[in-house]
Amino acid sequence: MTLEIHPLVGIGAVRPGDDVAALLLDALDPLRPSDGDVLVVTHKIVSKAEGKVVAVNGDEDSGKRLLVESEAVSIVRRRGDLIIAETKHGFICANAGIDRSNAEPGTLILLPDDPDRSAHRIRVRVERRFGIDIPVIISDTFGRPWRKGLTDVAIGVSGLETVVDLRGSLDWTGRELEVTEIAVADELASAADLVMGKASGIPAALVRGYDGPRGDGKGTDLVRPANEDLFR
Repeated sequence: MTLEIHPLVGIGAVRPGDDVAALLLDALDPLRPSDGDVLVVTHKIVSKAEGKVVAVNGDEDSGKRLLVESEAVSIVRRRGDLIIAETKHGFICANAGIDRSNAEPGTLILLPDDPDRSAHRIRVRVERRFGIDIPVIISDTFGRPWRKGLTDVAIGVSGLETVVDLRGSLDWTGRELEVTEIAVADELASAADLVMGKASGIPAALVRGYDGPRGDGKGTDLVRPANEDLFR
């Protein structure tokens, strides 16, 4: 399998109430979507279009801390100004996913209420325009236990198996795989981030050539159940 990653250019600033699907469709036109494509969209433009933007009066840092605590289902860890929180979606992430990068001054951006639903709505619009059923991933930037740096992961998915279970299959030596489950939705999200990023102004990318299984996976499928979580 050979993958190509194409940035979607020309989308520009997104504001509450904008038709984010229409913006993505116009940016997709020059790429002529086809079978084997996967559309990856950063949650920021989805959140902005859906009005998940909060104005902060007064001290922005204090306002952010209060908002994080109000959005969090539980606080997992605190260290200085950093809060690791569980969101209502079940994600464990820094500051309950609340961010001010690429936000207008004095505002903070929250996660979409239902990233899987947001991904599905975009997928339906893409199919209507191009006549092709293309999986859609909504991505966000997460840190990782025991690893430095950040990477994009899938928080919303439509039309894709999020995890490919290889348990029971054989490796190249003939040995049976016992624990291997590949988080393909996360891998596609992180690959797409290579041509996007916070500083580039490119909020979406088309990954071309993915021949893995389609399906009814969701972003929440990637959340490890609490009883399997060795870090809590």
